[in-house]
Amino acid sequence: MAHSSSQPRTIASRGPLNGTVAVPGDKSISHRSLMLSALAIGESRVDGLLEGEDVLATAAAMRAMGADIVREDSGTWRIHGVGVGGLLQPAGALDMGNSGTSTRLLMGLVASHPITATFVGDASLSARPMGRVIEPLAAMGASFSDTPGGRLPLMVRGIAPAVPIRYTLPVASAQVKSAILLAGLNTPGVTEVIEPIATRDHSERMLRGFGADLTVEDTPEGKRIAIRGQAELRPQAITVPGDPSSAAFWLVAGSVVPGSDITITNVGMNPTRTGIITALKMMGADITEIAPRTVGGEPVADLRVRHASLTAIEVPPELTPSMIDEYPVLFVAAAFATGTTVARGAHELRVKESDRIATMAAALNACGVTTREFEDGLAVDGSGGDPLPGGATIATRLDHRIAMSMTVAALHARAAITLDDAAPVGTSYPIFFATLDRLMGTDA
Repeated sequence: MAHSSSQPRTIASRGPLNGTVAVPGDKSISHRSLMLSALAIGESRVDGLLEGEDVLATAAAMRAMGADIVREDSGTWRIHGVGVGGLLQPAGALDMGNSGTSTRLLMGLVASHPITATFVGDASLSARPMGRVIEPLAAMGASFSDTPGGRLPLMVRGIAPAVPIRYTLPVASAQVKSAILLAGLNTPGVTEVIEPIATRDHSERMLRGFGADLTVEDTPEGKRIAIRGQAELRPQAITVPGDPSSAAFWLVAGSVVPGSDITITNVGMNPTRTGIITALKMMGADITEIAPRTVGGEPVADLRVRHASLTAIEVPPELTPSMIDEYPVLFVAAAFATGTTVARGAHELRVKESDRIATMAAALNACGVTTREFEDGLAVDGSGGDPLPGGATIATRLDHRIAMSMTVAALHARAAITLDDAAPVGTSYPIFFATLDRLMGTDA
C-alpha cells in the first residue's frame, strides 16, 4: 500500500469555484461498515463506500481474516461475514498502508480472537505511536511485539476468552474507544469505556445498528459506553454519507476564493463531526444547510458555501474532538481571515500522519503567512482576504490532509504553490484534483 514514488503537483489560482460536488463516502463509517459486516452472520451490502487506499487496506485485511468481500460493477460492496469470534489466522502480514484507523481498530478486533496478526505500514504510519491502544488491549489479555516506541511493524497475539475491562480514556480518541469496544465484541461479560470528553460516535451507532448490546449513559466521570460481548451481529444494508472531512476542503475553498459558490451534497452531519462548520461560521463563513435528513441512522444535509469575508477567532478547545482532522484546512481559512486566529488544545495533531502543527506552520510560513507554534496548536496571522504570496514548494510529509489543505491555499495565492508529493491524497480522496478542475471549469 505504500507510495512507491512521489508525485509533485503545482497549483495556481484560476478564479472562483462554482458547481455541485458529491464528496467521497465518510472514511470513518466506511472502515467500520466493512469490519462489522465481516463479523455479522450473512450478507451485508454497502453503498457509497469510500474507495480510497485506507479503506481498501481494511477490506484486504478482513479478507485475509476470512470474510468474503466483493465489489459489484454497480459500486455496491457485498460482504459475507464470519461471525463474532470467527476471524481466521491471516496467512501473512496485514499491510495497512497509511491508515491509522485501520490499524488501531483491527488491533482491537484481533485482541479478543485466538489468532496472531502482524501489522505493517508505510513510512508515515510506521512513525505513529500505537501505545494508547496497546495499553487497554494488553489489560484485556492480548500480547504485543512492537517496534520501540509502540510503533509498526507490530504483532498482536489475541486471546479468547479475553478479560472485560473498565477503561477511562486518558486522551479523547475515537480510535482508542473503538478498538476497546471492538475487542469487547468477542469478550464475555461487559466491557466499559469512560469518555471524559465526547468523540465521534460512529462505532456506537453502527454497533447498535448491527444488533450489539451496547448502552451509552452520562455519568459524573463522563460518557459511559458499555458493550456486552459474544452477541450475534445481524447483516445490514448501509449507505455511507459523504465525508465531512472531505467536504471541509470545499467549505474553506468556497469561503476564501472570491466569487465562489459551491453546493456539497449528502454530507454527514453527525454532531461529533461538525466542529469545522461551527468554527467557520464563527469566522463569518456563509454556509447554508439544505434538506437535512437521516440516512442509515446518520444525520445528513446538503451544504451551500459562498465566498465571505472571514474574521479571526479563538477556536474553542471543546470543538477539538469534532474537528481534529480538519485543523490543517482551518489553519488555511485562518490565513485569509482578518486578524490573528488562535487554536489551542489540539495535542493529538502532533501524532497524526505527520506532525500537523509543525508541518502546517512550515507550509504556511513558506507561503508568506506568519504563524506562532504552540505545543498544542497554532496562531495564524490572516491576510484580511488578500491573496497569499505563495510561490513555495511544500513538504507534505506523506500526509493527505496537508496536501489538500495547501492546495486550497494555492487557490487564492499570487504565485503558484507546488506540493512535493500529491500521491497521499489517494488515501482518502482519489478524485480530489479532478473535482477541483471541474469546479474551476478546467476539466478535460
